[in-house]
Amino acid sequence: MNVTLRDELYNHAIEWVHEAGNIIRDKMNDPLDIQTKSNANDLVTKLDKETEQFFVGKIKKTYRDHFVLGEEGYGDDLSSLAGTVWIIDPIDGTMNFVHQKRNFAISVGIYHDGVGEIGIIYDVMANTLYHAKRGEGAYKNDVRLPALMEKTKINEAIIGMNHFWLCENRFVDERAMQQFVKDIRGTRVYGSAALEFAYTAEGIMDGYISMSLSPWDIAAGIVLVNEVGGKTTDIDGNELNMLEKSPILTCNSAFHTKILDNLQKGRK
Repeated sequence: MNVTLRDELYNHAIEWVHEAGNIIRDKMNDPLDIQTKSNANDLVTKLDKETEQFFVGKIKKTYRDHFVLGEEGYGDDLSSLAGTVWIIDPIDGTMNFVHQKRNFAISVGIYHDGVGEIGIIYDVMANTLYHAKRGEGAYKNDVRLPALMEKTKINEAIIGMNHFWLCENRFVDERAMQQFVKDIRGTRVYGSAALEFAYTAEGIMDGYISMSLSPWDIAAGIVLVNEVGGKTTDIDGNELNMLEKSPILTCNSAFHTKILDNLQKGRK
C-alpha cells in the first residue's frame, strides 16, 4: 500500500474511532434494546448496530472502492481480501458493555490484499488507544510499545483464556488444558478479544488463547502484536484465514512453540 494513502487512512480511522467512542459514551445509558444472535450469551445492542453503520457510512462516502467486513453485517459480502478491506467490530465485548459499562473496545483493522496495514483498538471507557501501522511500531496512546521481552520459562507466563476451551473439546483435550493451566503462572479473562490482543502487544499478558474468533475480533490485534514481535496463528500453528472463524493463539514469540505443544497434547 502507498505510504501516503496508508497515513491518510490511519488518520481518518483514528478520527472516526474517537468520534464513535464519544457517541457510545453519550448514548450508553440510553435504552439499549438488547437482542441475542447465535445464543443467549451472544448479545447485540442497538448501539452496536448504529456504531457499525457510522463506520460504514464514513468509509463508503470517503473511499468508494474500499470494502467493509463488520460483525453486524452492514458491510460487504466478501469472498476474498483483495483490495482494501476495513474489518470492524463496533463494540468488542458487548456483554461487558451491557453488564459492566466498561472493558469493551472499538476494533478497526485495515487490510490491503490480505496484509494487515493498520490496527486500532480503542478502550472506550478508559480512553486508551492502541494503534499501529505495519513496519512502524505499535503505540499505546502516544507511547511506543517496546518489543516483547525474550522469555524462556513457561511457568512465568500469564495467558488470557476464556471458558470456551472447556466446551470445545474437538479442538483441545480437556486434561491437557488443565495441566497447561497448572504449568503456567496464571490466567486472565477480560471478555474482549480485542483488548486481550492489545494487552498481549503491551506485554502485560504473554499470550491469549480462544477457541472460536471471527475476523473482526482479531484483525486489528494481529497488526499490533506483529509490530512488537509477537506471533498469531491458529492452534495448530497455521496461518489464519481472515474470512473464517478460527481457534487462535496470539503470544510472545518465545512461547509460541511451547504453547502449541501443550495445546496439541492428547488431541482427540
